[in-house]
Amino acid sequence: MYPADYRYTQDHEWVSVVGGQGRIGVTDYAQKQLGDIVYLELPEVGKTFKQGDVMGTIESVKAVSEIFAPVSGEVVDVNKGLAEHPEAVNHDAHASWMVVVKLSNPAETESLLNAAQYSELAK
Repeated sequence: MYPADYRYTQDHEWVSVVGGQGRIGVTDYAQKQLGDIVYLELPEVGKTFKQGDVMGTIESVKAVSEIFAPVSGEVVDVNKGLAEHPEAVNHDAHASWMVVVKLSNPAETESLLNAAQYSELAK
């Protein structure tokens, strides 16, 4: 259910790292807990974050939740299409990336959960 090549936070974000960059989104578990997603507030390109910083918000009909940076880095791309159609997160959370960051410390991914560990957490 959770892609094996992603890493996960205990706050229900995922990161997929390829070539020094990480695509970031929220997990399927998170979107199910939130319900119908109606709004995303995403950072601008050029913004930098440290691991654990708030990098945006996700709003559903039930709640507003913060999105935390799973890794440190600089935002190099924002999924504007997803910001315009946030409900896509409900259809396929693991394909609905929100931002791409250039990793400033790739070793941070080692502190994140793998798919099996996250599956246990999300039970």
